Amino acid sequence: MGQKINPLGFRLGTTQSHHSLWFTQPKNYSEGLQKDQKIRNCIKNFVQKNIKISSGVEGIAIIEIQKRVDVIQIIIYMGFPKLLTESKAKRIEKLQLYVEQELNCVNQKPNITIVRIGNPYGNPNILAEFIAGQLKNRVSFRKAMKKAIELTEQANTKGIQIQIAGRLDGKEIARVEWIREGRVPLQTIRAKIDYCSYPVRTIYGVLGIKIWVFVDNE
Repeated sequence: MGQKINPLGFRLGTTQSHHSLWFTQPKNYSEGLQKDQKIRNCIKNFVQKNIKISSGVEGIAIIEIQKRVDVIQIIIYMGFPKLLTESKAKRIEKLQLYVEQELNCVNQKPNITIVRIGNPYGNPNILAEFIAGQLKNRVSFRKAMKKAIELTEQANTKGIQIQIAGRLDGKEIARVEWIREGRVPLQTIRAKIDYCSYPVRTIYGVLGIKIWVFVDNE
C-alpha cells in the first residue's frame, strides 16, 4: 500500500515554513485555526465579488497571517496584483473593512499588504485556478493539463505533476488521470516542492485537482 503524506507538512522546518505565525494556549488553538480559515475565505470572497476577472484566475498564491497583540498582519501573495492596484489604497481599505466586519474584530485590527510573486504560473494554487476555469468552460481535461504544463515551462520550474479525479468528461464512472513533466522527487526532503489540492464544481459533479511543482533543490 502507498503511504501518502502532504508534501508541505513533510517538509516543514526544512524547505517549507508555516503560513500562519502566532502563539496561543492549547485550549484556544482550534478557535485560532478557525479564525485563520475565516480570514482566508473572506479575502477570496471579496476578490470574487468585487473584481472582474476575465481569465477566471484570481491570482492569490498564498495568504500569510501573523497575529500580534493588537494587529493581525495579513500578507497576500498575488500573481496578478493589477486586480487590486487600480485605486490601490481604496481597494485595500475596503478589503480591511470587509474583513473587520466579518470577523467582528475588537482587540485586533487587520492590516493587509499585497506582495507580487515573480512567476505566477510557477505557483500550484494559481495553476489549479486556471485548470478549474478551463474545466468549468467544458474544455477537455487533457487539453487543460497540457496547457498548464506549457505555462509552467515559462516559469522555469524543474518538474510538475498534475492529477485530476472525478467524473472526467461527464463519464458515469469516476477515475483518476495524471500527467508528469520533468522530475518530481516527492521522497527527497531537501527538494523544494509546492503542492495544492483544489476542488472544482462542474455540471457533472465535484472534481479534485492536485498539483505538485518541483521548484528547486535547497
